Amino acid sequence: MEHWQPAADLGILRQRAGLLSTIRRFFSDRGVLEVETPQLCSHGITDPAIEPFIVADGAALARPRFLQTSPEYAMKRLLAAQSGPIYQIARAFRDGEAGARHNPEFSLLEWYRPGFDHHELMREVAALAEACLGARQVEKYSYRQLFLERLAVDPFTASVAELEAVVRSHLDPGDMAGERDLWLDLLMSHLLEPQLGAGTLCFIYDYPDSQAALAQVVSAGDVSVGQRFELYAEGMELANGYCELTDATQQRQRFERDNALRRERGQPERPLDEYLLAAMAHGLPNCSGVALGVDRLLMLMTGASSIQDVLAFDWQRC
Repeated sequence: MEHWQPAADLGILRQRAGLLSTIRRFFSDRGVLEVETPQLCSHGITDPAIEPFIVADGAALARPRFLQTSPEYAMKRLLAAQSGPIYQIARAFRDGEAGARHNPEFSLLEWYRPGFDHHELMREVAALAEACLGARQVEKYSYRQLFLERLAVDPFTASVAELEAVVRSHLDPGDMAGERDLWLDLLMSHLLEPQLGAGTLCFIYDYPDSQAALAQVVSAGDVSVGQRFELYAEGMELANGYCELTDATQQRQRFERDNALRRERGQPERPLDEYLLAAMAHGLPNCSGVALGVDRLLMLMTGASSIQDVLAFDWQRC
């Protein structure tokens, strides 16, 4: 059985150790506190696009618990308790995600900056990326600007039929049908993402409000945008950040909309994280936060083409 051996060679594992040291030094120099939060919790994410692993059996379990897809909810509870700026290098888990850039268990760097907007946080994300990858030119495009310049379509005002037509002019999705975000996601993932960050750090920001997730939604001229950003390098998404929603009532409504969509799709509903909602009602400070894939960052540093090449033991070896 050769699978007892590590997937990554020892040289890359040493580079991983060096990367973790660089990250910790970066935040120590900036006075950001390292924290740890639980990986196994009574609540999970409601987002219909992301599925957690569920631990259903155990002598200590009064009810099923969820392996966390991100430490976000617990970290926001710390922010509400006046922790100040915090970061965490966490293990995260997502069901159904396996491939060249995905492993169901992975390393996630997440941090929060009270008082920062998403543009200020983008600057810090770029500084961290350059500390790890070396100096790179930084590019920034609004989501709308990117679609207009690269595809000559306005993602905010184009009809569903127009977006579908652009997709079908480049791709063959078969008899697929769906709402506007489906077609926008196809255009982004198949046509735009592979071109982003060629030798640069490329930030895309201000997404449609339907893709705001846990970000603030604001008016931007004739449209509403979610104050969210993503970072790309060499055609690979590295980070996803938000100017965080702080209103507990709005957050509850978004969770409930997620569950309504789950019902429509035949997915199981998820319990709302009442601990997070109580923390937000107590007072989540104005802040921005970001999650960055450590394994993907290491792939860029080493030139690896598959995530398993930077993991000691990938999903098939454990």
